[in-house]
Amino acid sequence: MEHAVKRRGLLSATLGGAAGLSIGAAKPAQRLLTGMDRLAADSWAALRGERAGIVANPTAVDREYRHLVDRMHADGVTIGGIFGPEHGFRGSAQAGGSEGAGVDARTGLTVYDAYLATVDTWAQMFTAAGVRVIVFDIQDIGARFYTYIYTLYDSMAAAARLGLRYLVLDRPNPIGGRAYGPMMTDGFTSGVGRLKLVQQHGMTVGELARFYNGEFLGGKVDLELVTCRGWDARRFTGGLDLPWVLPSPNVPTPDTALVYPGTGMFEGVSALSEGRGTTRPFELIGGPGFDYRWGDRVAALNLPGVAFREAYFTPTFNKFVGELCAGVEVKVVDRTAFDPIRTAVGMLVEARKEAAFRWRLDGSRYWIDLLTGSTRLRTTIDAGGSVADVVGAWSGELAAFEAQRRKYLLYPRSGA
Repeated sequence: MEHAVKRRGLLSATLGGAAGLSIGAAKPAQRLLTGMDRLAADSWAALRGERAGIVANPTAVDREYRHLVDRMHADGVTIGGIFGPEHGFRGSAQAGGSEGAGVDARTGLTVYDAYLATVDTWAQMFTAAGVRVIVFDIQDIGARFYTYIYTLYDSMAAAARLGLRYLVLDRPNPIGGRAYGPMMTDGFTSGVGRLKLVQQHGMTVGELARFYNGEFLGGKVDLELVTCRGWDARRFTGGLDLPWVLPSPNVPTPDTALVYPGTGMFEGVSALSEGRGTTRPFELIGGPGFDYRWGDRVAALNLPGVAFREAYFTPTFNKFVGELCAGVEVKVVDRTAFDPIRTAVGMLVEARKEAAFRWRLDGSRYWIDLLTGSTRLRTTIDAGGSVADVVGAWSGELAAFEAQRRKYLLYPRSGA
């Protein structure tokens, strides 16, 4: 069930609507406040007298870049344990890694390794920590294959099993509130896509928590939210007065987050680097067997809101270490017109025409199928399909998802 309790006006009623925002033609006069900002300003009142478990990473900071755990610990909030997702609580691990369990050097608090934890494992960790309320504060970036949203889901499911309160401190979705792309389908779920969401879900973690509770967890989570104030989902983090902390090592800027739901698909192409090992991951795309002609054809598609710069780079890790790669830098020139997934589809359609092109195989499975949720994108492109053929194929399921999610949304957005 969802709480409608308001502690001194902070916790949202979570029954739908705009969560107390007033939206006009001009930007809000008030400063944007995250859920953490609002709870801290209330002296952590919702957690007093409780033993809390904190699910967080380095993004859980205030405007002065002070971390949630450090502030709560200094202010005397009882913390029973910290639970670190992929990359770890303090963010020292690369993609596909964790920091492990141990003791946090700054606070002396116990840190549990939650990366790849099952619901059973979460329940065991919560029990060992003796916590009664779970606090989630992690900056997501809006793509189905970004793992923090499954950290949210599994920890919520474990909290429901144990009868624990679950408190989400919300943050803006850095790429806004629009949904794009194909739906995950049965038979293609994996660690990069476990739930039936479209590829760019367009929700904050608070809205996702409501969606999970209503659609997948039977309303069994004792869920509370502290919503953002001063944000609507038509705005992007790159244009806000909001501190940015890289949510993972290969998402250094809001620009990276903007393109990631699309160019993240290049993880599914063995012939092309997605820019890991460069200073502009997911914005630089290229490979040793490519040249300027691929980029010229992509530019000729005249995709909305984006331009392509001819680019050359040599990755320092991941694919093609020490090899010169030729390709493009993806330059978003109009964030409101830009569709990251349509853009990446155009890049894939043209890349498939190159002799060097290869999809990435992991055993007997194509990684692109796991990223996109079915074989459809790959087989359509292999058959010579156009951008319109690929994108048009998911229009119905995208419309259905937008209708499904509508009652869980908390912030205004166009077309919702």
